[in-house]
Amino acid sequence: MMDEIQVIHTTGRNNCGGRCVIHVHMRNGKIEKLTTDSKEECQGIPLTACVRGMNYHKTFLGEDRLRYPMKRVGKRGEGKFTRISWEEAVDIIASQWIRIRDTYGPGSRYVNYAWGISALFRAPTLAKRLLSLDGGFLDYYNSYSTGCIRPATELMYGTTDTGQDTSDWMNAKLILLWGHNPSETKFDSVTMYHLRKARKSGIPIIVIDPRKNDTVLELDAEWVPLRPATDSALADGMAWVIWKEGLLNQEFLDRCCLGFDREHMPEGVDPSECYLSYLTGEKDGISKTPEWAEGITGVPAEKIRELAIRYATAKPAALIQGYGAQRHAYGEQAVRGGILLACITGNVGISGGWASGTGDFSRHKKPFFPMPENPYGREIPVYAWTDAVLRGHEMTSFDGVRGGEKLDQDIKMILNLAGNCLINQHGDINRTISILQDTSKCEFIVCSDLFMTPSAKFADILLPGVSMFECENITMPWKYGDFLGFNNKVIEPLYECRAEYDWLTEVADRLGLKESFTEGKTEGMWLEYMYKELQKTEPELPAYEKFKKAGIYRYKNSPYEIAFEKECRDPGKYPFPTESGKIEIFSKKIYFSRYPEFMPAIPRYTEPPEGFTDPLREKYPLQLIGWHTKRRCHSIHDNNTSMHKLDPQQLWMNPADAQKRNIRSGQLVDVWNDRGKLRIPVKVTDRIMEGITALSQGAWYRPDKDGTDLGGSINVLTSQRMTPYAKGNPQHTILVEVKASDK
Repeated sequence: MMDEIQVIHTTGRNNCGGRCVIHVHMRNGKIEKLTTDSKEECQGIPLTACVRGMNYHKTFLGEDRLRYPMKRVGKRGEGKFTRISWEEAVDIIASQWIRIRDTYGPGSRYVNYAWGISALFRAPTLAKRLLSLDGGFLDYYNSYSTGCIRPATELMYGTTDTGQDTSDWMNAKLILLWGHNPSETKFDSVTMYHLRKARKSGIPIIVIDPRKNDTVLELDAEWVPLRPATDSALADGMAWVIWKEGLLNQEFLDRCCLGFDREHMPEGVDPSECYLSYLTGEKDGISKTPEWAEGITGVPAEKIRELAIRYATAKPAALIQGYGAQRHAYGEQAVRGGILLACITGNVGISGGWASGTGDFSRHKKPFFPMPENPYGREIPVYAWTDAVLRGHEMTSFDGVRGGEKLDQDIKMILNLAGNCLINQHGDINRTISILQDTSKCEFIVCSDLFMTPSAKFADILLPGVSMFECENITMPWKYGDFLGFNNKVIEPLYECRAEYDWLTEVADRLGLKESFTEGKTEGMWLEYMYKELQKTEPELPAYEKFKKAGIYRYKNSPYEIAFEKECRDPGKYPFPTESGKIEIFSKKIYFSRYPEFMPAIPRYTEPPEGFTDPLREKYPLQLIGWHTKRRCHSIHDNNTSMHKLDPQQLWMNPADAQKRNIRSGQLVDVWNDRGKLRIPVKVTDRIMEGITALSQGAWYRPDKDGTDLGGSINVLTSQRMTPYAKGNPQHTILVEVKASDK
């Protein structure tokens, strides 16, 4: 009967890390409701949707959807467009594509960082495929999410695969969550499941964060607040206590590590450059005592002693780093400090321990989209694209250029597909706007999106994309989990909306590259092909149609592994994948290289720009950090006003800071620095450390006529200054002032 409910199984594909199972209940071709995985029906860890997943249909299928192709008619950024046909849109794209290629060369074309589709068949990947077939393009490396943690982890371990099965946390005697807030971020589909189990079993959990986040509350964890960008100073203070109290695992350090003490330094390097010489003050005359660390971090010296001794004596203990601490100036050092603590306590390569760093871990191969080689071959740091628009022809390897000594051209064409990093999610919004508004610099911008986002307003050609309900895709675990998901199509594309593969195929046709671009495959055929390729290495996967219908497959054969167990047991026979074959506490690579700013060869505290000790605090005395709110996935869902009440966009401020400024909770305040200003309600709360303010990232930029942002977008205030080694984003290192608004 037409009135019967049909249930279609699918999975979430947003970039929160959660790959939640979504059951779409359809009646007469329309979505009636969504339900999700429950303990009763699932086998294994339930992939349960949070409030974001349960609101996918309300967010993605609202009346504010883009409905047809448009071209810009006003000033770039004004958001003034006129409707055009798909044929005209493709004609314009193809002609500009060819003109820019022939005028400026392949290095003038760039596909912007975008993760609105966090699944196998991604629009940016498809655009890069076509550009590679057409002479190449300027690519990027690194990411906004893990800009420092991946390079820093690889620097010390030679790999980012430093994690293990999260069920092993049940074997820890203590868990430290450092800059990690999975209750709100989701992070992945299994982290909170195992943390809840660990806490329920009585394992103590400590959360180190300037803000008393929801993870602290949900896990009834101990909260240790510290000043932003001082994580490595806290690690130094803890390391000093561990050394002074005789709690070092010297045997592990001697056997597996390079650079901790004079006796274990690389050849050709002054032994006094070792970490221990820095720690004890032999090198600079300053012992890195808890009292020293307290003056920097704001963490009481006695708490630092207690924390260090508890971590060193728990045996085993897991120090798990999130991504918050590494999104700072010198974010590399926060990561290296955590790894150092894991090493000096011998918590690497053992059950219940954790090697720290990135913590990547996967037991099963993932499907991948086959890509031709990019003939141009050069890459820039992902965070440097605005500089490449402004002065690409001047950028060299010193600026982070890879694949060649320098760039030969500025960026002249940007494809921004299913992402909001063109404006909203990139640092220093006002600087970016000033660069992109000048059409003589970047001459052509194509955006494909679902809504008129702050980034979409800067398109020259704006195209309506399709949501997760209007297409098929394959989803994979973002971090941990032994499963593969399928994103089933439940309705036809709305209005004139089209998947990027469709119109890119038409562009390819105009370039004479349709056959090589598509290889004769439709989108569905590509998905089936990649799945069957995966079956060659994962033979337990079911038949493709069975997998699609179920919407999820949970692997049954998942062997238990401990990261670096073999390497730690016998590093001679099983060396670490570093140049020395050991964990490199001291980095020869850094020591013998040149960087735009000071970059130490050891994991030590380095004073950051716009940090607690910066003289700029006389003008802007408050530090500001961002966090990932539970009501958005980055900037996704901000247009869904029904979710705003879950976590209103407010500036968090400590009562002492509010009292000094005669500010009361709920009042409108102006928040500003030299880069911009926003106006937003304030939440006065003791859940944020004194001297620190906090604002959730991802709110849509909404300036008034004077340029003051009324949407609460933190990137009005953030910097585009990259970190020295990884060239990562420092978007949590900000100084501001706050006052009660007179508006």
